[in-house]
Amino acid sequence: MHEKWDTRYRDADVSEARPCRVLAEFAHLLPERGRALDLAAGLGGNAKLLAEAGLDTEAWDISPVAVEKLNEYARTRGLPLEAVVRDVENAPPVEHSFDVIVVSRFLERPLVPALIGALRPGGLVFYETFTREKVDETGPSNPDFRLAPNELLTLFSPLRLVAYREEGVIGDTGRGWRNEAMLIGMKVDQPPPLKG
Repeated sequence: MHEKWDTRYRDADVSEARPCRVLAEFAHLLPERGRALDLAAGLGGNAKLLAEAGLDTEAWDISPVAVEKLNEYARTRGLPLEAVVRDVENAPPVEHSFDVIVVSRFLERPLVPALIGALRPGGLVFYETFTREKVDETGPSNPDFRLAPNELLTLFSPLRLVAYREEGVIGDTGRGWRNEAMLIGMKVDQPPPLKG
């Protein structure tokens, strides 16, 4: 599986990797300190932003090529960032281990409960990926790797909704933000049981 991604990343420049839109636009919501995870990180555009914001950051990806490049980038800049080769489908994060989790352009629905569980109380998930309602052919052709309308809201319904955007194909499709949905959710402490 990693060979396809190794080929993609072999000649890529890690310094050109940019954070996803939901993280870039809402970086002001990040905590001042804590542990962060960039899941399916690729060349680490999200991980770099998280580490530069002062968070102890892990970047997980299946590609050894991407991981090596990102670790070298972090070392030469003194960033609190460690990239690790990890198959997240078979080795998801453990419970209560991160204050921030970022996922962009990766959709593995059975992994969502583990992501929610991996957040510490008050932790944030920043999620962005492709939708089935699209205005062009950007993204995967297989609809299984695209979100149905409002599916991201359903998948992360246990979290408190902080921000959401999904414009679909309504209105002037030449404007706005199309082909993807973005969500920020926060894990809140469970309220105490009602006394009866």
